[in-house]
Amino acid sequence: MEWLAEYALFLAKAFTIVVAIFLVLMMLAALKGRSRRGEGVLTVNRLNEQLARSTERLGSAVLDKAAFKSMQKARKLAEKGRAKGDSARDKVFVLNFDGDIKASALENLRHEVTAVLELATPKDEVVVKIESGGGMVHAYGLAASQLVRVRDAGVPLTICVDKVAASGGYMMACIGDRVLAAPFAMLGSIGVVAQIPNFNKLLRKHDVDYEMLTAGEYKRTLTLFGENTEKGREKFQEDLESIHRLFKDFVSRYRPILDIEAVATGEVWFGLEALENALADELKTSDEYISQRIRVADVFEVHYAVRKRMQDKLASGLAASLDRLVLTWASRFHNQRFW
Repeated sequence: MEWLAEYALFLAKAFTIVVAIFLVLMMLAALKGRSRRGEGVLTVNRLNEQLARSTERLGSAVLDKAAFKSMQKARKLAEKGRAKGDSARDKVFVLNFDGDIKASALENLRHEVTAVLELATPKDEVVVKIESGGGMVHAYGLAASQLVRVRDAGVPLTICVDKVAASGGYMMACIGDRVLAAPFAMLGSIGVVAQIPNFNKLLRKHDVDYEMLTAGEYKRTLTLFGENTEKGREKFQEDLESIHRLFKDFVSRYRPILDIEAVATGEVWFGLEALENALADELKTSDEYISQRIRVADVFEVHYAVRKRMQDKLASGLAASLDRLVLTWASRFHNQRFW
């Protein structure tokens, strides 16, 4: 049994050394990550090559040897032809916007747009794939402004909606020269909502006084714990109506073909209905459209990402999983307006 005890001691020592090395490496990684925090990397993926690789891999599996060689030869000839007239080929830049309630993807979008506009010309095209159910007014207002930069630069802008572009998401989508929607994509929800609970009666029931001092008649209108007044409610509703007018004016400016009063009811429309109401210009998925563009242009997917430390990745993952809950409850506990 003595050898067993010695072996156990050896394992304990080895384990201790491994743990110590692991902790040192973690500390070094944390220091390195801290020094790089805030840095971002722009990645560019040429979708033409990606599709060619996938097609070749599939062809090698399903075609006979002669047919596969013929396909490879045809692809190489096409590549040579493109290489000779490469400068004349149009360029398509594909961006992705996956929006949450805070429009967190805005930080990536602003860098992507800035980079693309350094190279894009009016004969090129920017395609933005949007997926968002909306969120905070000021955040989506700034996100929409990034797409306005593309329009103002004279670069054709195509918006693709595969699942949902509603409320603040549609505020962004309407800026496109063309809006393409999948058959069951949700578009619209041109409206504003704000919710807030009030615990004043509960406090009074338990003899709890609540005081709030403000300077400015409308510094606070509706509150969580104070006694809300009819005057405060009217002002709050007035603010919502004002934001709604701004929303409608913005959409009308970029999609004048819309009957804005008919669609600015807060309703959403699916695919064909959205097309009939002029919220979209064509029923087509982003995959179908990008595949078509790959045949005649060089298509580049552009993505900007900030390096994240391990704790930041864990935090962002948790935030994403709770995003739906936040969307439901945030407006109830904060005097905040949402598209």
